[in-house]
Amino acid sequence: MTQQRRTALKELQKLDVRIQEARERIRDFDPKFEEVEEPALVLEGELGTSKNRLKEMKLEQRRLESATTEKGERLKRLEERLNSVRNLREEAAVSAELDMVRRSLEADEGEALNLIDSVRKGEERVTELEAAYAEAAGIVEPRKEALLAEREAAKEELSSLQSEREAFAGSIDAAEMKVYNAIRAGGTRAAVAELTVDGACGNCFGMVPLQSQNEIRHGERLIRCEACGVILAAPEPEAPAEEGAEGAEADAADEPAVEAEEAAVDADAADEAGEEEASE
Repeated sequence: MTQQRRTALKELQKLDVRIQEARERIRDFDPKFEEVEEPALVLEGELGTSKNRLKEMKLEQRRLESATTEKGERLKRLEERLNSVRNLREEAAVSAELDMVRRSLEADEGEALNLIDSVRKGEERVTELEAAYAEAAGIVEPRKEALLAEREAAKEELSSLQSEREAFAGSIDAAEMKVYNAIRAGGTRAAVAELTVDGACGNCFGMVPLQSQNEIRHGERLIRCEACGVILAAPEPEAPAEEGAEGAEADAADEPAVEAEEAAVDADAADEAGEEEASE
């Protein structure tokens, strides 16, 4: 009964290892998603930046157009006023203001022309980025969907393993289960280890006292390794089926030699028979 209980703990440990591996596989999908999405995300970020910059340039363009219109009207009014001045002093003042508005208008018009060119280039860049992003998204989506399917399958496997563990754990002795869970809670991967051939712990390979070895193989109580604390279990007996398989392989290997020997004997018998007929 004791060995069966140890075997049950080892089977439970196998389930827990598979559950941990399933959880690790699920966690590993996050960097995979990032790797797949990175090219599209880079283009998406660059596209967003370009669109914002284009929007700012268009706002500046409208501001310059409004300012240019306003200064053009002001320039027209000053020119009309210059024609109606009454003295040289007033003429000088209007002329000075007229020159200042004209220079400012010319500067705004030059800036507006440069901005129009920048807006055109910005629109072309946005169009290029939109096409590149659409192409990248078309490549990313199938890969992303495949990863999503793989992750969902891993989650389903994890759920199935957890249900199997829950059912299996119910058949294990409560006291031993408590010890097992306490060891696993400490963060160690192994909670149960078999004795090696020379009587060492299969986890830390520290030697186990002979008396403890005998108790592990034949006793009724749970024994833990004094060095690493894992539950010690007797090694599983070798399956006799393996010996039978090895014997079958050996027989199969000998069959060609036996057949060759029998063929040689038959050939010798035939030769002797021929010689006897010839002598008669």
